[in-house]
Amino acid sequence: MVKFSRELEAQLIPEWKDAFVDYRQLKKQVKKIKLSVLRSSLLSSPSRSHPSRGPFRFSLFDPISSLAARFPALRQDHDHDLSPPADDESLSEMDLMRSREVEVKEFMEKLDQELEKVNNFYTAKEEEFCERSDILSNQLRILLDLKHLLHDHRRHRLHFTAPPSPGGGIATSLLSNSSSELESAAAAASSAAEEEEREDEEEIMEEVIAALERNGVSFVGKAAKATKSSGKLRAAPSLRIDIPRTTPTWAISMIWEDLVNNGARKEGGGDYVNRKKLDRAEKMIREAFVQLYRGLGLLKTYSLLNMEAFRKILKKFEKVSNQQQESAAFSRIVKRSQFASSDKVIKMGDEVESIFTSHFAGNDRKKAMKFLRPQQPKESHTITFFLGLFTGSFVTLFTVYAILAHLSGIFSDKAGYVETVYPIFSMFALISLHIFLYGCNILAWRSTRINHNFIFEFSANTALKHRDAFLISSSLMTAVVTALVVHLLLRSAGLSQRHVDAIPGAILLLLTGILVCPFNIFYRSTRYCFIRVMRNIVFSPLYKVLMVDFFMADQLTSQIPLLRHMELTACSFTAAGFKVHPYETCTRSPQYKLLAYIISFLPYYWRAMQCFRRYAEEGYDMNHLANAGKYISAMVAAAARFKYAVEPTSVWLVIVIITSMGATMYQLFWDFVKDWGLFDLKSKNLMLRDELILKNKCTYYASIALNLVLRLAWIESVMRLSLGKVEHRMVDFLLASLEVIRRGHWNFYRLENEHLNNVGKFRAVKTVPLPFCELISDD
Repeated sequence: MVKFSRELEAQLIPEWKDAFVDYRQLKKQVKKIKLSVLRSSLLSSPSRSHPSRGPFRFSLFDPISSLAARFPALRQDHDHDLSPPADDESLSEMDLMRSREVEVKEFMEKLDQELEKVNNFYTAKEEEFCERSDILSNQLRILLDLKHLLHDHRRHRLHFTAPPSPGGGIATSLLSNSSSELESAAAAASSAAEEEEREDEEEIMEEVIAALERNGVSFVGKAAKATKSSGKLRAAPSLRIDIPRTTPTWAISMIWEDLVNNGARKEGGGDYVNRKKLDRAEKMIREAFVQLYRGLGLLKTYSLLNMEAFRKILKKFEKVSNQQQESAAFSRIVKRSQFASSDKVIKMGDEVESIFTSHFAGNDRKKAMKFLRPQQPKESHTITFFLGLFTGSFVTLFTVYAILAHLSGIFSDKAGYVETVYPIFSMFALISLHIFLYGCNILAWRSTRINHNFIFEFSANTALKHRDAFLISSSLMTAVVTALVVHLLLRSAGLSQRHVDAIPGAILLLLTGILVCPFNIFYRSTRYCFIRVMRNIVFSPLYKVLMVDFFMADQLTSQIPLLRHMELTACSFTAAGFKVHPYETCTRSPQYKLLAYIISFLPYYWRAMQCFRRYAEEGYDMNHLANAGKYISAMVAAAARFKYAVEPTSVWLVIVIITSMGATMYQLFWDFVKDWGLFDLKSKNLMLRDELILKNKCTYYASIALNLVLRLAWIESVMRLSLGKVEHRMVDFLLASLEVIRRGHWNFYRLENEHLNNVGKFRAVKTVPLPFCELISDD
């Protein structure tokens, strides 16, 4: 049977952990009371007449005692010697009673504190969700009124702009009139139509104003009078649909619309309300209702778990201390408290379900529940089976490849095998290693209760599990090693070089096709999410920067060798298509060197642009500019190392050492202090932070040392070791793998710090911005 403390720890909401009952501390105090009761019972037991007997009521001196019992005088002396004084015994019992009373008092005070903490937190969250519910209801009413009025307005305009019937009697009579009469009749008809349209628009505008005022949107000063008197549909001066500019297309359209509407406002017109904005506003409000419902569910879980915790601990206390009255009285207090007796959360949950079903799901409750209560995918043993199959296949094929490679002697310097095959297959190996480490990260985050899906804003029913990541990594490496074996066998069989070298291209095309496959197979949601994130990174700073965007950009800064290998692979296949020597063209041409220079900069450039975007969007926080400076320093150091590789002079060596040391110190400071949150001088944990998820502090110190050592891997590039072609490639691959390992190790502590920030602010649900906001017009 699982202990309740472990069950509570497994079910509690990680971001609200500090707001839950401190069940472990209460349990420790109950154990103290239990020990005190046991000590007092030992004092009052019959065995106290012979202290040497102890609680088991027998002793090695029992034969002597029985012998002494036959002699009364001796027995009296013996009892007198062994029995403690009556005053000392009563004094000891009184001390134990006082100690037990103090411990019981401390326990009850701790219970009061925990109840007050739980009650205050629940009340605050309940008020927050009630306020959010009222705001969302108001936003929904505005949306429905605007949609209805916009529909009537468009239908009205279509009615007046409809052409007259060509076969009607009016048209026949007009054709028979003279040209002057025709012009005067058309002008009169046009003025009458405009007058009627103006009157109808004025009525519609009054309806818009009335609808908005009913929902709390007030028109300020002259703006309301001018709006009513002008008779034009102008919701712009006092209401605006504020849609976040998250993508370049939407930002450009919003800017263009702002320019057009601002010009129209100066001319006395303009309409900020259109169908496109209303559709986006509807999606935002729908997502806000989903997050509200999720928050209500979490608050309900919070209430139930704390009620069960109080019930369990009071039951233990009553069993140990035998104080039924105090336990029953406190239990009644718990039941009357706000978090246990309030039904507002349940009613709000029912209201949200009803609103969502009627307005966003077409009265289809089953469809609504797919949004409000997404089902978690069931664990499948098929994934475990294929994971074991591909892992075993990879180990077997890699062993076969190593034996064949050794027998054929392809790693000799004369063969040229390493120069052509190494970049292509090492690219897949680095990708597979990174995916494997991400699976390890997911497993570690899950075991330590770090809510990575919430931090990355992933959907729980489509996000990758650790076994899924391991399966992708093992299957990818199995395919790569299979291609290596086939490539080696065909090469040994004497086939033409062109046909043999087509194998890496075939596997590259296969994996690219799987990545962009439109069918719902092979983790389509994850593949499309990856493509979307890469698009956001490449076009930085045009897209809004989310946590997953800059987290992935940080991964790319550790995969610069991978990007270089991708460039070499693309160049090799392009050169082979033009029937030129791929290796010579792709390693010695000036165009290739320039492109390699640019690729070494790109990840740092993208990350710096993201920092500038966040600086502009998040209140001009100087930390973002300082973070951008870190990536700029890395760009300078990379440029110096690249130049030194081309011109190995002593001057460039000094420049490389200075720039690389400066960038490394900058990066280490940011890793430890900003990203991991360590080196807090005021922390109770030496050189760490107050809150630690891992129990063993030595793990953090070891991680600091490991990150420091791996950050200094650039030293190998300036040592210029005299190695052969094979050894040089192997060292490059080893250093690239170590950097990927460092990044995977960095990932855990980065998300741990982010999770602790969410815990400190009790953020358990995403805050969705709302579309309708009030503008104050100029008088």
